[in-house]
Amino acid sequence: MQNAVDLVEIWRGDLLESVHRGHAVVCDADGEIVQAWGDPAAVVYPRSSSKMLQALPLIESGAAEAYGLGDEQLALACASHQGSDIHSVKVGLWLNQLGLHDDDFRCGPQESRDIAVRNAMICAGEEPCQIHNNCSGKHTGFLTLTQHLKAGTEYHEIDHPVQVACKAAFEEVTQETSPLWGVDGCSAPNHACTMHGMARAMAFFASANDRSDTRSKAAARLTQAMATYPELVAGETRACTDLMRAMDHKVTIKTGAEGYFIAIIPAKKLGVALKIADGATRASEAAIAAILVKLGVLDAKHPATIERMTPQIKNWNGIVTGHMRPAAALR
Repeated sequence: MQNAVDLVEIWRGDLLESVHRGHAVVCDADGEIVQAWGDPAAVVYPRSSSKMLQALPLIESGAAEAYGLGDEQLALACASHQGSDIHSVKVGLWLNQLGLHDDDFRCGPQESRDIAVRNAMICAGEEPCQIHNNCSGKHTGFLTLTQHLKAGTEYHEIDHPVQVACKAAFEEVTQETSPLWGVDGCSAPNHACTMHGMARAMAFFASANDRSDTRSKAAARLTQAMATYPELVAGETRACTDLMRAMDHKVTIKTGAEGYFIAIIPAKKLGVALKIADGATRASEAAIAAILVKLGVLDAKHPATIERMTPQIKNWNGIVTGHMRPAAALR
């Protein structure tokens, strides 16, 4: 990945042992770059950080209103949850409301990332279902839109009306024509864009309350739903959940696979997009925390911040062997 810069450092004793490089962009309400690290023109897949863009047609189409969806369901539509009971039960109730079943999903079965749930299922001899997939909330949103549009069952295919609507929303809000797409981990299309394009889209969400058009109202509602229910967006002990709580539910953040992260900051009307070049989650969590601290919306001394941004590194004996910290560009 060209022109990436040092963003996160790993120290062992007094020696810099590893460095994570990447790109990050902060945009204002006009879509202009306020600050950038690396290459704003770098084209990458935003992966699950784009879920709120994929959820726009769910509201804009009238499907959310027609099916009486609340903020919990909208938060789940944007979630990469860990398959805890709080997630699978709520997704299950939503699925039942549609008169559908686990077999109607196209995201694939996934073992719960909630250790207690996973262990209980193993002990009971239960196989993981698609409802445990971290994207099952997003896919229930797709299924809701599919029913509303009276479209076919293969809602994950690129030419399905649901995915056509998602691509249109993605390109219009990023203000870019996506140069290519790939198949995401949950089998849905994921469209590439520049770092600047994604930051511009997040700034659109951050400033949505300033406008009254249908899309802006949808963006504002999704932003608020995610911030209100961070435990549904990710889950207990997860960075998205802990950091949104640490910011008093005033900032919305969302991780994506392979080291992506976004932030939506309504109070400052700023949008942030971040990509770690080597795809490391530990680095994306540290870098987004550092950027949020730098922007004045996250307390550097909050335990949730310290755990992600400047944690000690310990060996199996519990001995402190080093530490992680933001690189000079983010300090």
